[in-house]
Amino acid sequence: MFLTLSAALLLTSPPPASSDQGSLRLVESFPMETTLDASDLPETAQVWVEMIAGAKREILLSHFYACTAEESSLNGVIEALEGAAGRGVAVRFLLAERFRETYPELPAQLDAQDGIEVRFVDYKEIAGGVMHAKFMVVDGERAFLGSPNFDFRAMEHIQELGVDIEDGAVAQGLRKVFSMDWVAAAGDALSFPAALPTAFTGTVDLAASQADGVEPGTKVTLCASPQSQLPPGVEWDLPLLVGLIDSAKKTVRAQVLTYDATGYDRQYFATLETALRSAAARGVRVQLLVADWCKRGSCVDGLQSLASLKNVEVSFAVVPVWSQGFVPFSRVVHAKFCVADERAAWVGTSNWEGSYFTTSRNVGVILEGHAAAARLARWFDRTWASDYKEACVPGATYTPPRRD
Repeated sequence: MFLTLSAALLLTSPPPASSDQGSLRLVESFPMETTLDASDLPETAQVWVEMIAGAKREILLSHFYACTAEESSLNGVIEALEGAAGRGVAVRFLLAERFRETYPELPAQLDAQDGIEVRFVDYKEIAGGVMHAKFMVVDGERAFLGSPNFDFRAMEHIQELGVDIEDGAVAQGLRKVFSMDWVAAAGDALSFPAALPTAFTGTVDLAASQADGVEPGTKVTLCASPQSQLPPGVEWDLPLLVGLIDSAKKTVRAQVLTYDATGYDRQYFATLETALRSAAARGVRVQLLVADWCKRGSCVDGLQSLASLKNVEVSFAVVPVWSQGFVPFSRVVHAKFCVADERAAWVGTSNWEGSYFTTSRNVGVILEGHAAAARLARWFDRTWASDYKEACVPGATYTPPRRD
């Protein structure tokens, strides 16, 4: 069965977005008891509550999974969602089928609320991967995307990075992505009208508090993966990310949870590896920061190979265990971004392994403009210069940290 876009969500379509120039804010989470917070960046839960509180018609959320704890700022977000549904806002929440059994409680709680509908989508069946995107769209006018999962750990125990974008083009593009996956979760397929823009691109101003007095204008282009599941107008992120690295003349700063050119499928993924090696070969300083979860198997082997190259520096970020005890799958850096020459950047939801770009649903943005890129570079440098950084040494033996 094929559904038109207007029928896909069974929601009233938001009005056309304003043509006024939009805005962009960088948003962070940081592990409590660390010094990784930046005073000029708002925290994730704060921004999510603000966005939800401002919703008038619809809230669309797409996440890997949903999980909370008794004491977490995420509970304020949940209360805001339930409150929005109570005042007539249509809330649609899409999650990965992979975690339906692992984290059933919160999705069931939300789905039981009038005005909130939860669906699970199986990206293994669709494209061979997982639903890994993390984003929210409010009224087709404002969007958030980035690394934080809908998880209490992402609020209090993990370093995360996202972007809050008030731009109709970007929000409408993400709405198209959501529509495609929402319908797929019901076992249907979605056909789009032919008359769609060639790209979902807008011009935004970086928040004045983050712009350091430089010209704040930034061009933002929405992108996503996998290539086989993109609505018209939404560009595939992998070629754009490679183009960003290829454009660098002086520096490439990249931070991800994991970098592994071999990956889970044990197939060599040369695309990003080649781009990084080529950048280093032409004299670009390449800095790659990954979580200490990479101290294992082929992951660490590949990182040590990169670290042996001239002009390449690879480091792990090691976050101390919480003083109150071990928290599974946390105390880690999870942000995913790349900055070229403090001129342009990518912020997304993909780790740097092949499957995230070729078989799994992920989203991202390319940011072109010195203001946003320079601020992202400083955010990277803060962790790079911190006591949490540990150099990846070729030939060294590493013991991977406990994760679960």
